[in-house]
Amino acid sequence: MNRHTWIVTLTVLSLIISACSKEDPAPVAASPVVAETTTDTAETTTEEGTTETTESVVVVEESAAEAEPVDQKIVLAQTGEVATTQSWKFREGSNFTRMIPTQPTVGGADKIEVAEIFMYTCPHCYDLEAYINPWADSKDPGVRFVRIPAIFNQTAQLHAQLYYTEVFLAQSGKLTDPKAFRNMVFEELHRKGNPLNSESMIRRLFTRVGVSEDDFNRTWGSFEVNQALRKAADLSRRYGVASVPMIVVNGKYRTDAGSAGSYPKLIELIDELTVREGLR
Repeated sequence: MNRHTWIVTLTVLSLIISACSKEDPAPVAASPVVAETTTDTAETTTEEGTTETTESVVVVEESAAEAEPVDQKIVLAQTGEVATTQSWKFREGSNFTRMIPTQPTVGGADKIEVAEIFMYTCPHCYDLEAYINPWADSKDPGVRFVRIPAIFNQTAQLHAQLYYTEVFLAQSGKLTDPKAFRNMVFEELHRKGNPLNSESMIRRLFTRVGVSEDDFNRTWGSFEVNQALRKAADLSRRYGVASVPMIVVNGKYRTDAGSAGSYPKLIELIDELTVREGLR
């Protein structure tokens, strides 16, 4: 009889141990909470009610501590702008768009960069020349002005290569008057009906202003030009260029004449955005 009782007892104990083992996932899932509670209650009284109250408070504070730096940074940036809104003529969301995150620029961080994204075939880009060129000649020394050709199609790709060939020939002194040449390109396209849609046609345009064919050929297919083309394509993608002309200030603010209200207002907006950026 005792032997029988002992066997039954062992059987019951084995069943109890097996059941606890199947419940292991539940304690494991809850273990982080238990660990946090143990840590928190070590600093408070051991009364059960007090521990529950302290635990609830700690959870709330930790959640706030994680979210607060991000929220606070955004609020502070907005507060800074709101505080000076009275002095700004143009409004974010209406006249310009802030790009988040801020995108790369052509040059370094030593100056505030204003980039014009353009196409030689765009009549509006041609119209903007009368406003952007005088601004570029008299801009603040702390501002850098660059042009980035948009590459929407094969013709735009060809004209982007024309532009960078023009830039590097001017840098080497082979193209003596780049401003006059740029104006000539626009006039060929928009006034004289010259499509400039082949390398040979573009070469003839350069030779008309005194650039030798050898200098043109070396620059046209150079590593520098190809690298600049790749960077232009990358920046156009990053800036979300869907139309031209577009203005991007320091990789952060994007606008155009339509958003500003007119070409003269666009120039005012560029100045205002460079001031905003200079205050940061």
